[in-house]
Amino acid sequence: MITNARTIVLALAALFSAYHLVLAIYSIETPASPWPVVVAMVLYAAVTTISLWPTSPTTMPLWMASLCVVAGVAVTALVLSQLDGHVTNGYATWSVAAVGTLMTIVTVRRRPLFGWIGIVVLGIMMLAWSDPLRLTTTGWIGSAVWVGVAHALTHGLGRASRDTTLFARAELDAAAWHATQEAQLTEGRYRLDNMNRVAGPMLHHVVDLGGEISAEDRRECLHLEGAIRDEIRGRYLLNEDVRTEVLAARRRGIEVTLLDDGGLEDLSDRARDRIHLRLATQISRSQADRLIVRTGVDSSTAAVTVVGLRVGGDPVAAVLGSDGDDDEVSEWLEIPK
Repeated sequence: MITNARTIVLALAALFSAYHLVLAIYSIETPASPWPVVVAMVLYAAVTTISLWPTSPTTMPLWMASLCVVAGVAVTALVLSQLDGHVTNGYATWSVAAVGTLMTIVTVRRRPLFGWIGIVVLGIMMLAWSDPLRLTTTGWIGSAVWVGVAHALTHGLGRASRDTTLFARAELDAAAWHATQEAQLTEGRYRLDNMNRVAGPMLHHVVDLGGEISAEDRRECLHLEGAIRDEIRGRYLLNEDVRTEVLAARRRGIEVTLLDDGGLEDLSDRARDRIHLRLATQISRSQADRLIVRTGVDSSTAAVTVVGLRVGGDPVAAVLGSDGDDDEVSEWLEIPK
């Protein structure tokens, strides 16, 4: 849509510029010699074509803006040099409006300083050629008005464009903030619901006993704490079967660690179901002292790696959870993607 609008504007500017050339041809017999006027026409047509080239950027390059000003001075000098400034020349003074149109184009293309320089130089040349009254009869005032209007509109549209960009950016920031808040709220609700599901019955049991719980209940609390931790660190490694087998393994005395480092979320539901089934089966069969379940890296062909360790002969290190040098791998499983 923006491209179509620009094409229409360029077409209208080209037609308006061509109209000045039609006036030049119509009044070609008025100048003392037509050849300087022909050169001025060719120069004006060439520079206007360059300034209206469709693939040019919206902001006119500095060299092009300078070229338009120099060309405007040259066109004015060539045409006025062949006219008598003390008589009415009619359409033979087409160059005044033509240069005004060119300066308007320069201004619209965000080079208002060069547009005003061109208009001022044009006015000085007109005063040197004839009396100040000619400024009103040859179209110089109208050209200055067009440049002024173009400057005001360009400035207003530029400011509106900047405001629109700021508002759009603010809207995106607000939408991102809202999405973040919604995600945090959803995640918080999920965590609370999960904690209530996992730990709720035990908490009620503790309340019913007035806090006087047995050693077995204390161990069960530790298992439930591990289950809550799994929900944070295990994420896509978990489904109901895996949760059940992990809890059962911990009740058998196995220290289970689940680490989801990513990669499973990109797999299909069918692939994850297959991985969960293999994982749950492996955990249910494990006889290791420690079990580490971790997702594979992106470049790995394994989706999940299961490592079972036999704790070495230092019972103190085992109790403290230290990775002793005597630990040995007793189980190893890679579940492919």
